[in-house]
This record gives sequence, C-alpha cells and structure tokens, in this order.
Amino acid sequence: MTHFPVTNSNLSAKHLGLFLQKKYALSKDTTCQIIKAGINDTYLVTDVTGKYVFRVYSLNWRTKTEIEEEITLLLRLKENGIAVSYPLPDKENNYIQTLNAPEGDRFAVLFTFAAGKKQHIISEETHFQIGQLIARLHKITIHQRLNRIDYTPEVILVDSLNKVSAFLSSDTAEMHFMRSAQTYLLKEFETSDISQIRHGIVHLDIWFDNLNITTDNQITIFDFDFCGNGWLCLDVAYYILQLHNIEKYEAKDYQPKVDHFLKGYESVTPLSTEEKRLIPMLGVCLYFFYLGVQCQRYDNWSNSFLSENYLKRFITGLVKRYYDIYKIGGHENGG
Repeated sequence: MTHFPVTNSNLSAKHLGLFLQKKYALSKDTTCQIIKAGINDTYLVTDVTGKYVFRVYSLNWRTKTEIEEEITLLLRLKENGIAVSYPLPDKENNYIQTLNAPEGDRFAVLFTFAAGKKQHIISEETHFQIGQLIARLHKITIHQRLNRIDYTPEVILVDSLNKVSAFLSSDTAEMHFMRSAQTYLLKEFETSDISQIRHGIVHLDIWFDNLNITTDNQITIFDFDFCGNGWLCLDVAYYILQLHNIEKYEAKDYQPKVDHFLKGYESVTPLSTEEKRLIPMLGVCLYFFYLGVQCQRYDNWSNSFLSENYLKRFITGLVKRYYDIYKIGGHENGG
C-alpha cells in the first residue's frame, strides 16, 4: 500500500528512545518524550546518567551545512567557557543523525541538558548576569562569521514583510503601518555609522524561553537554531524587546531591569553610542523578522493561530506599540 504524502510528522518518542539507546550507547532504561513541537521538534531524553535534549529539525528547515556550522559554534563557545547547551557525538563520533521520516529525511542532534529551569520573571541581578553572559559570548563571536544567513536589513525587514503580505491585505491599516515603518527603518540603516557597529555571529533568539537558570543563578543559553551573521547589538535589542513583552513599559520594574541588563553587558564590553541609538529600532525589526518566520512556517501552525485577525492584533498590540513607545519615526529614541 502506498502511503499518502505528508508535509510534517511527529516522530514516535518511544522509537526515538530505542534509536538513541543504540546510537549513543544509552541504557535500556532510557526514556524519551516530546516536550515541544513546532518549527523543530524537541524531545527530552532521560537516562540513568542524566538528561539530554534531542532536536529533530523540520524537513528542509536547515541544511546539513547550516547545522554543522551551528555545532562548530557551540563547541567553540563551550571551549571558551560560555555556558551553553552543546551537541554530543554518537558512538561513531557523528553529531548529526538522519531520520527517514514520512515526509523525507530529517536531521537531528543530541544536546546536553541545560541545568535549571526557565524563569518568566527575573530579578535585576539576574538580568545583570545575563547581560554579562551575552557580552562574553559576543567577545568570542565578534568579527567571526558562519556559513549561514546574514541578517541584513533586506532579510529582516523586506523579506519578512513579503511573507506577512501573503496573509494580510495591503489595504489594511496594519499593513500600511508596517510599510511606513519599513521605509523609515531602511533609511535609518542606510545612514547609520557602520564603523561604530560591531559585527559578528549572533544568536538572535536569546530570551527567557532559551535560558535555564539554577537556584544559585547559574545561567545556560540554548537553542542556537537562528544563529547567523549580523550586528551584535541585534541580540541586545531582542533581549530588551522580550523583556518589554514580559514586564511592559509602564511597569515600575521594567526600566530598572533594562538598565541592569545593559550595565551587565557593558561591564564586559561597551556598546557604542550608535548601537544604543539603534537598539529600539532593531527591536521593531526583529518583530518584523519573527512575524515573517511564523508566516513562512505556516504549515507548523493551525489556521486559528495564524489568521488575519491574529496578525492585526500582533501588529497593533506589539509592533506598533513598541514603535510608538520609543518614538521611532522622526522623534528622539529612548534607551
């Protein structure tokens, strides 16, 4: 009997557990359970020796070369003392597995488990430490590059909005705002003082969902799936953007936590005046980018999630609000 073609599947956790036992010489008591499904599928692997994370990439989401570059970066960071979840080789010293899924061959990698847990509300002191950790990471990745995506204004602002436009009509007020903001931001970047902006390898997705923190405040960064090349201050902008989403600008704790994060970062390496000026604008740009990712990966989300109504609420309630709070678009920006 011929199987009907599929575009995306959830692989059996039980059978992945058996696969991992053989490939990595884990015990027969090893268990495997899916903990997150989406752009990639994430499985928690538990053995007598400890816990691991097995990431199964979606079909055609990343090339083998891109995954190899991610692995190279993580091993370099580990060697330099940066607390990251890093890849583990199998018995034959291979880092990348190829799984024959119904939709086609999918790549997969086993990672160490980041100690601790995710924390939604974080203290000022912990924000300071996270700032230090990101700065230490940047001191290693500055002037370095990967054989992966370059996060140019074209990629972040133009390509992303083109993806959104497939789901949201151009005559809506929300899309009119996005086009106007895009035009303004592109002009700003064209006239930016590039000599004052550090370039290197960025994570591009550092927020509370990709940080585990122990009870004694040991912090580990994980999920480098979006790593690539770009301005290092993109990581700073994204972290502050996500802090804003959690704390909200009006909250009394918001600005002190931003200040502690920036102080922690600059206790390791300084941000230039130009980088600080661009941080709010880059935050808006990353809203564009990740909206584009959601639209690009439409097959991984339900119709009720990615709808015209959802996009309108996201743009009005998050993107435009952030844009207005920092008075972007001809007004002086806040820090």
